[in-house]
Amino acid sequence: MSHPLLDLNNLLRPAVGEYGLDPDDLAPGGRLHQRFAEAFGAVEARRAAGDLGFLELPHSRETSRVVAELAESFGQWFSDVIVLGIGGSGLGAIALREALLPAGWNELGDEERSYYPRLHVLDNPDPRTVDALLDRLDLRKALFVVVSKSGSTAETMAQYLVARERVARVVDDDKLRGHFLFITDPEKGALRALAETEEIPTLAVPPNVGGRFSILSPVGLFPAAICGIDIEALLDGAAAMEAACRDGDLTTNAAGALATALHAADTEGGKSIHVLMAYADRLRAFTLWFQQLWAESLGKVKGDTHVGPTPLPAVGATDQHAQVQLFMEGPRDKVVVFLAVDPPDDDVVIPDVHPDVDALSYLAGHALGELLDAERRATTEALRRGGRPSATIEVGAADAHTLGGLVMLFELATVYAGALYGVDSLDQPGVELGKRLTYGLMGRSGYEATAFPEPDERWRF
Repeated sequence: MSHPLLDLNNLLRPAVGEYGLDPDDLAPGGRLHQRFAEAFGAVEARRAAGDLGFLELPHSRETSRVVAELAESFGQWFSDVIVLGIGGSGLGAIALREALLPAGWNELGDEERSYYPRLHVLDNPDPRTVDALLDRLDLRKALFVVVSKSGSTAETMAQYLVARERVARVVDDDKLRGHFLFITDPEKGALRALAETEEIPTLAVPPNVGGRFSILSPVGLFPAAICGIDIEALLDGAAAMEAACRDGDLTTNAAGALATALHAADTEGGKSIHVLMAYADRLRAFTLWFQQLWAESLGKVKGDTHVGPTPLPAVGATDQHAQVQLFMEGPRDKVVVFLAVDPPDDDVVIPDVHPDVDALSYLAGHALGELLDAERRATTEALRRGGRPSATIEVGAADAHTLGGLVMLFELATVYAGALYGVDSLDQPGVELGKRLTYGLMGRSGYEATAFPEPDERWRF
């Protein structure tokens, strides 16, 4: 079993000079150590108050048992599972699919998938995308997983209505409800009421678990389980990380160390852009999951000021040819967190096809995974020599256990960072106005349609 490692050395002054943090500040008795101790106390108070339900999810094995049983039952009947959800209701399922299932899962044949269903996630109501997928699938063998805690998410509910009408075209009325599963609040909301009226099966999102923290709830677990991902291993990894971070000592709490270092890099070092750069295609979607988690949790109004870092997802080695020039020579407003993944056991060896061409022959006998990791190490060192701070999380094999730990690491780091910034990392007041305006434009009862400024015609092209 792999054990991830958080390496902060390249964030410190001995590595990057004046642009780094003073290691003494992180040591016991140091000011950042003391600052984290206060933040840890604030988070523990919220835990005791029952606000941090995501911390309980790895230990909710009755929930995982129900999820597994339901997934096994549904998996025998359907060829395609379509998750309808936006934000945290969709990103978690995508991240788990890409990280833990074979590459190109939906393009594999039935036998290659061991007869588990294909998994699609419609996380945006783009009509071109939605229509194309629904036209392509055999809806008689499709299960739609509708994910909305409130049961009123406009984008998700619109997709549900479209999907329901499409399925109704091809199945009898008495079979329609069997093509839907709702994941929603346990007691209230439109989806809960529909489920009770029409006897549609449901799974509950705990009331104290917000959408962006719900990946280890049925929101993420059911799509994972129905495709054969080991959700118990996922939860075991998360539980181990949660247990390892119950100490207010910065020198032993990895999530606290990550949060404290990134907060200090922003508020004291002017590094307000936090890049998560994964050196593995399978973790590309994980960086997008992190982007929402970090942005929606920490971008807040605090009194008369606006606080919060800007997360930026990246993938190596692709973004070495797209963004690293900016990271190296652009404004010193960025800190990079690298995700390092071990090369696979079945790494692809580079053949010796052109031994007489110096620009090619040196690669012969090496492997693609080896090259990718060399690219990461070289980029890390180049940034260090340029006085550009970075951190590295060595993920290891990135199996289900390790990924569960990685999820919990970032979730805990997020609530610690919220306490350090002095904001509520669990709410999202900044998105509520847009929701209300959308309801008004779409004619929802109780919401007034307002006038909007006309576009400036001077630059029409």
